[in-house]
Amino acid sequence: MQAKYVIGIDLGTTNSALAYAEIQAGADPFAPANVQLLTLAQLENPGEVRDEDLLPSFLYLPGPSDFPAGAIALPWDESRDFVVGRLAQKRGAENAGRLVSSAKSWLSHSGVDRTAPLLPFRAPDGVAKISPVEATRRYLEHLRDAWDAKIPDAPFAAQQVLVTVPASFDAVARELTLEAAKLAGYQNITLLEEPQAAFYAWIERHPDWRRRVQLGDLILVVDIGGGTTDFTLIAVTEAAGELALNRIAVGEHILLGGDNIDLALAGVVSQRLAEKGTRIDSRQLQSLWNNCRLAKEKLLEPDSKAKEHPVTILGKGTGLVGGTIKAALLRSDIEQVLGEGFLPTVSSTDMPAQQRRVGLQELGLPYAADPAITRHMARFLRQQAAGNEQGAVRRGPSGLACPTHVLFNGGVLNAALVRERILAVLNAWLGAEGMSEAKLLSGEDLMHAVSRGAAYYGLARQGRGVRIRGGVPRTYYVGIESAMPSVPGFPAPLKALAVAPFGMEEGTEAAIPGREFGLVIGQPAEFRFFTSAARKNDRPGDLIEDFAGELEELSPMEVSFDAAQSTSEVVPVSFESMVTETGMLQLWCVARDGRRWKLEFNVRERVEA
Repeated sequence: MQAKYVIGIDLGTTNSALAYAEIQAGADPFAPANVQLLTLAQLENPGEVRDEDLLPSFLYLPGPSDFPAGAIALPWDESRDFVVGRLAQKRGAENAGRLVSSAKSWLSHSGVDRTAPLLPFRAPDGVAKISPVEATRRYLEHLRDAWDAKIPDAPFAAQQVLVTVPASFDAVARELTLEAAKLAGYQNITLLEEPQAAFYAWIERHPDWRRRVQLGDLILVVDIGGGTTDFTLIAVTEAAGELALNRIAVGEHILLGGDNIDLALAGVVSQRLAEKGTRIDSRQLQSLWNNCRLAKEKLLEPDSKAKEHPVTILGKGTGLVGGTIKAALLRSDIEQVLGEGFLPTVSSTDMPAQQRRVGLQELGLPYAADPAITRHMARFLRQQAAGNEQGAVRRGPSGLACPTHVLFNGGVLNAALVRERILAVLNAWLGAEGMSEAKLLSGEDLMHAVSRGAAYYGLARQGRGVRIRGGVPRTYYVGIESAMPSVPGFPAPLKALAVAPFGMEEGTEAAIPGREFGLVIGQPAEFRFFTSAARKNDRPGDLIEDFAGELEELSPMEVSFDAAQSTSEVVPVSFESMVTETGMLQLWCVARDGRRWKLEFNVRERVEA
């Protein structure tokens, strides 16, 4: 069946959304895209299914007495034994030990096996856990089923689907997202970076965008979601006599967002309770964390005039009557936590603090050591200016990258005080550089921009819209062991060979001529990959000998390539790299006799190829 629609999915840490647009063969390429939102059926209360324009990215694993029989059935699944969406979020605030949250953040955590049952994190004994990949699959499956229930004459599996990921997701996290989507029955999938999707949504809402920006402008996209903070720079360039857009920089993966803010607010409320003689344990704090998230969202609603919102958690006893602890989150708490902790007024030379590492740590998500988003923004603008060729970025006298415009995205930025503080800090930096203030690109619904922009991009791929050029958001390298005599206690030095340059477009290939390396086949061997968001001028074939501190290592892979004979051997090979249409990096090892072996980023510890 031929696709009738393009579907854009915002797979968010806190909320997910789905938008779509009809594919019209022969339509005017300049006609409005007519992107629409799909309301998503989900449980609001036990036995009550309601349509909402957002699907909270929460999954609740009920106990045997949590719900009456049949109370969590859905129109398309009467026997479902878990809850996704609004009811999961509400019930999880009462019983955090059975709530799966922040699955997307875990999906990007290279320090754990993301296919292993890890969630709910800190679940009590007796709760069967699931993996971050499985949780993601269930969210994506719910979106698919909600579509099929609403639009049965255009089955989801036959449509073109764009799923968004953070710009800072590495290749492994992207592949995991693809794997989860395929397990959920998705067949025609393309990944798109969230900041780009947000900018596509702005273009979709402003067909006259070429009148709003001009050649040489530099647009900073600030994306603060539930789990991550992403920074992206988009330059306004020229192509074929018309203004064009080129994504020139992507920030590092910063695990810092709404989750951190909610935990900080829970800490404030917990401290206030302690001052009154009520101390809570770690499980109660988890519940308070979830309740503060809900209270914060209520207080920051655009029309809210409330100065506080109640939060309630269960006491340590087993009885429900009289077994609850009542407190309140104040609007002033939010303003203080944001202003002093997450959005302090700092200089553009203030870099994020490096936290002293304790020798033994509890396993968990690798949150950013410094919670000051403004310091991370300063480092991004300093690094990206230094990492680009002369003239590629608009700079101030000190070298700071100086945006002319700012586009905000992400649920955290729904709050006016967050937008105002970030813009004020940035404009203070620009003023110190002698530059004019950055203008705000406004007019988009922050909660739905990513899904709408993804759907618009689906049409743009078919010629019905503007495409942002950019390609791979960082440079990729493979580790090469030096040919040196063995010395006890000293491993052979490792060099890094650039195999995919920054900006390499999807669907393109790059040969690495003039270099051969020995490939071990016939036995398991470890392959190490590295990446850099700052080194933008390395070309395929460049060999870096001393890269300490400059490159970030990805998860190593152990691969066993088949040999022509039963014994292992080392085969001279050259490399060819390819970036697929889905944004995945493949590295082909080509022998002199024409044999080819493929290396690609894979989640499994061991791969048979």
